[in-house]
Amino acid sequence: MEQTRVKKSIRILVIIAAFLILAVSFAAGALYGFNNRPAIEKVLNVLGQKPPEQFTEVDFNLFWDVWSRLEDKYVDKDKIERKNIVYGAISGLVKSLKDPYTEFLPPAQTKQFQEDIKGSFDGIGAEIGIRKGVLTIISPLKDSPAERVGLKAGDKIFKVDDTVTADLMLDEAVRLIRGPRGTEVKLLVLRDSFDQPKEFKIIRDEIRVSILTTEKKENGIFVIKLNHFTENAAYEFRNAVQEFFRSGSDKLILDMRNNPGGFLVISVDIASWFLPAGDVVARERFADGSEEEYRSSGYRLLQDVPTVVLINEGSASASEIVAGALRDIRGIKLIGTKTYGKGSVQEVQPLPDGSSLKLTIAKWLTPKGTEINGTGLEPDIKVELPPESEQNPKKDLIMEKALEVLRGL
Repeated sequence: MEQTRVKKSIRILVIIAAFLILAVSFAAGALYGFNNRPAIEKVLNVLGQKPPEQFTEVDFNLFWDVWSRLEDKYVDKDKIERKNIVYGAISGLVKSLKDPYTEFLPPAQTKQFQEDIKGSFDGIGAEIGIRKGVLTIISPLKDSPAERVGLKAGDKIFKVDDTVTADLMLDEAVRLIRGPRGTEVKLLVLRDSFDQPKEFKIIRDEIRVSILTTEKKENGIFVIKLNHFTENAAYEFRNAVQEFFRSGSDKLILDMRNNPGGFLVISVDIASWFLPAGDVVARERFADGSEEEYRSSGYRLLQDVPTVVLINEGSASASEIVAGALRDIRGIKLIGTKTYGKGSVQEVQPLPDGSSLKLTIAKWLTPKGTEINGTGLEPDIKVELPPESEQNPKKDLIMEKALEVLRGL
């Protein structure tokens, strides 16, 4: 789940809806004038309109010419479903941007997305994205089938079952990997430490996202392991803060390794426990160069608590927002390895038929103006990890370094 704001955005939605209606209306009129086809007239019922002025250089006749030829000549006419043609055309429009995070979601995929953000779905339990044109695992979710078979952040997926992923959009890849619990999916994966791609067989299961866990360490050190910024994460983090104070601890490790992100508003809420009211947590920069600031609510109960933040290549989006803000404003040290670098903001705009448009509307910056998209955050204290073949699964070098740093404070 990439960084997403769910917002009804009536103004933007009306503009998009109007564009779709007018564009289809204009094109339908062009087709009607082209060959006066009653069947098309009946289906579209939007004839005789003109396109918006900003689209007058676009010739829709070609589109309707192709559609007409499909209706006339395609051999399996029973396979022609006009709604799917429209959905496919809109998907192609969106795909032309070559932005893996901007997607048109038909009603079924919209429902799936809504289920995902509530924290329960069937699948393998891995957040995926497209990096440099390659389908890549951002992070496997904790205790998920993906984690259990050994998939790791940064793994490149070349095939899903028998389908090559090179030309897939993100939503298409997700649909292939998803499936009912108990069924198997095969992923052909290349990792930097592999000599050649390796096939992973994974049994899908119900995925319940564990939002966070807590642990009390020695020397007054308390750990909050934040796994995701879902809808309930703000409430869960509030409880974790209360647990921290009840434990008698006086130092904190905020572990956001393999946290793929979630809601921007939740990241701002969680950062507010560490920051005074009014401090800028993140900035959004829009296409026209304007910026919108997101400021701390100032809960600040953790403002004076010695804290370090753990990050790695699976830390993305909302976790990068929090890490960047705490470093810029509080000087809190980031410990681990470089983050993923997912610094764009998506807004989900519902459409009238139950479909939706997930649209990249901005890039976010840290309070000091650092852009993260495509570059990531470098840690203040980098922990060099041994090659995978030499790693001891019982030895957490990044956590050990964090404990060492806090003991010295």
